[in-house]
Amino acid sequence: MKYSKLFYFLAAASEAIAQAQLLNSGYKAQQPAIDVVDVKKQNGVVCLPDFFPLQDYDPMRPASVPTYSLPKYDEDKFTGPNEKLDSDVLALLNSLTLEEKAGQLVQVQVGLFIGCDGLINTTAAEIMIDKWKIGSVLEATQNHNGRWNINSPQRFANFTNTIQSIAISKGSKIPLIWGLDTIRGANYIKGATIFPAPVNMAATFDPTHAYNMGRIGAKDTRAAGVHWAFSPLADINRQKLWSRNFENFGEDPYLAGEMVYHNVKGLQGDYKNDRSKVAACIKHFIAYSSPNNGMDRDQAQIPWNILLEYLVPPFKRAIDAGVATVMEDYGQLNHQSTMSSKKILNDLLRDQLGFNGTLVTDWGELNSQWTWYKTAFDVDDAVNLALNNGSVDMSMTADDIMYANSTINLVKAGLVDIKRVDQSVGRILQLKKDLGLFTSPYSDPSLIDTVGSNQDVVLSRNAARESLILLKNEKSVLPLATTDKVLFVGAAFDSINDITGAWSQHWQGTNEFEKDDIYDIYGETIRAGVMNITGSEPNYIIGYNITGNRSVGYDDVVKAARMADKVVFLLGEKPSTEGIGNIKTLRMAKDQYNLVRSVSQQTETPIVLLLAQNRPFSLEELVTDASAIMNIGLPGPYSGIPIAEVLYGKASPSGRQPYSYPKLDYQAPVTYYTPQWNEYDPEFAFGQGMGYNNITYSNVTVSSTDLSPGKPIKVSVTATNNGIWEQNEPVLMFTTQLIRRSYVSEHYRLRAFDKQVIAPGTSKTFTFTLTAEEMSFIDLDMNRVLAEGPVNITMNAFNENAKIASIYLHEK
Repeated sequence: MKYSKLFYFLAAASEAIAQAQLLNSGYKAQQPAIDVVDVKKQNGVVCLPDFFPLQDYDPMRPASVPTYSLPKYDEDKFTGPNEKLDSDVLALLNSLTLEEKAGQLVQVQVGLFIGCDGLINTTAAEIMIDKWKIGSVLEATQNHNGRWNINSPQRFANFTNTIQSIAISKGSKIPLIWGLDTIRGANYIKGATIFPAPVNMAATFDPTHAYNMGRIGAKDTRAAGVHWAFSPLADINRQKLWSRNFENFGEDPYLAGEMVYHNVKGLQGDYKNDRSKVAACIKHFIAYSSPNNGMDRDQAQIPWNILLEYLVPPFKRAIDAGVATVMEDYGQLNHQSTMSSKKILNDLLRDQLGFNGTLVTDWGELNSQWTWYKTAFDVDDAVNLALNNGSVDMSMTADDIMYANSTINLVKAGLVDIKRVDQSVGRILQLKKDLGLFTSPYSDPSLIDTVGSNQDVVLSRNAARESLILLKNEKSVLPLATTDKVLFVGAAFDSINDITGAWSQHWQGTNEFEKDDIYDIYGETIRAGVMNITGSEPNYIIGYNITGNRSVGYDDVVKAARMADKVVFLLGEKPSTEGIGNIKTLRMAKDQYNLVRSVSQQTETPIVLLLAQNRPFSLEELVTDASAIMNIGLPGPYSGIPIAEVLYGKASPSGRQPYSYPKLDYQAPVTYYTPQWNEYDPEFAFGQGMGYNNITYSNVTVSSTDLSPGKPIKVSVTATNNGIWEQNEPVLMFTTQLIRRSYVSEHYRLRAFDKQVIAPGTSKTFTFTLTAEEMSFIDLDMNRVLAEGPVNITMNAFNENAKIASIYLHEK
């Protein structure tokens, strides 16, 4: 043993000596130079990755006090933009240099002020404001490479206040006006109460909900230091393929007009005194919602009398409400560029409709004139046309300041009169004064604690509940009983995002990485709502994803359905808007369609369809396969509980279709006011819907069977609730002129609506006023005329309990 240990010791020593000699041999290896891309830096700051889909979560939440009160202002009076400038605004305008004036005409997106680390870049802001004297900023940082997935009102306010502090200390020292797409509440601010999509609000047939959506959205937006809401959308739904139908208030001009009017009142109110209000902005003027082929921004070709008859009225109602700003349409109408159209933006908007406020372009429309539409030679030509032909005041240039640069050059060259520039700058400065920006340029911290208040959430839930449209209910399959064994199928059952849609958190809704986590505590899924009602975990199989393609458990659904008392399918679509949401057919994905058919054909289990959709997808045979169908639209993050309440009979549905639901693609452009000799055979008609109660109607009574100009008549009907639920009942009054000489009349036109709560076993009388003047129409000479003839007045057309009275319309 001794010899063995000594041997190993000597061997190891010898190896160590050899190693030392090798390392000290004088050979020095040189590290080769290999090019690699290092982490990006900007002025020493480490930049975020180029693809940053999972942004950091903002850990902050507003206090969300349970209740709050705000000062009251008179919102019944007309408060809107004045035709003439205030004397102090005029004095300020006259003191500005050409460069300072040009800067006021430009609006840029917030991403230009964000560093590569996703945080605010004050240096960039100082350069932009000091050199170009810009007048406006728009958007939220989460959509433009910001670090946070969504900003709490505290963080948002700090950002806007920082930029504002630069604006009032550099450049022209004029406060910025900040714009944001507050579409359905302050949907870009964490914790803010998000409401159902506007099309859902229309389905309630109660403008109070549109008002509340605007009022709360304004407050929460102002809490973040933002003063301007690019809302409401006054376009009407005339093409069911279009990706933005969920953003408007349905297909009817009167319904849309009433909703727009009250939404503007909610957003804006007495905005010249009330600092919890914002400037509203109706959009898109005009005809954006009528693309020929259904694709976003496709050409619109609309006869001028049709435009005035159906598309203009909601915009006129917004102007009646005092709307402070208007956004012009993307693209063109009848082959003419909207942005540079004297007929559209001067003759119609300014002169005929009497709009005195600020007109802003939509995103990048200036550059699109020469890069996309080819309606201008270059940027200078586009600015020249816009200023000399149209009446645009501010260019949402978004990504550059070329509008300002071109304006300066054109004025110096004598191609644009400085008086035209002064006209627009004056409107912008007046708007800023009206919003109080010269005295209160920063956010109001006292509003932050009200964001997400329970009193706001209650209103969102109420709107969601009233927007649910029961379209079919054979053998009283609904409501469900808590003892029923119910199988739920479809991704939308367990996703806040899928029942909310786009313009929430991000432009296109949440992404696949963050999913519902971004909603934090602000909302619940339908699955959570069902658990809340039943007290137990629902039987749920995903079956197919939100695009309708097979997913987890697809092959297990039929077997599970056999063991269920009822099966509820959620049919949805991936949240989207604008060009990203373009589709070429209304037919659903094959897997989704086939799975419902398989359950129908291979089981005896009653089927319930819940339609959680941006637009109406063709149901085809599923209409007969299903025992019950409910259109829930996009009711928002606070709709899980209301949907469960209606499904399980805690409340009776009261929504009505705000648009015609087509059977097949060819009906995509069809509205219920198509000429009365045309086919009108949709899957579900405008105004269709019912509750769980049996509501019967009396005969319609009229104060006179003769209707003449200057002599309105009263029209009444009594509704009786024969059921066991309290019913919030909408009554819709339509007219049909049976004969109209020379000009075709429509199947129906909605003239009035009202909604009242009717307790079980009681009745309510609904009384409307009908005038001859509202029966007039626009002829080919663009005159509003009246034609005598017999008229039917129909209460609740397209429903089984419809009632009709006949009168005669006189021209004189």
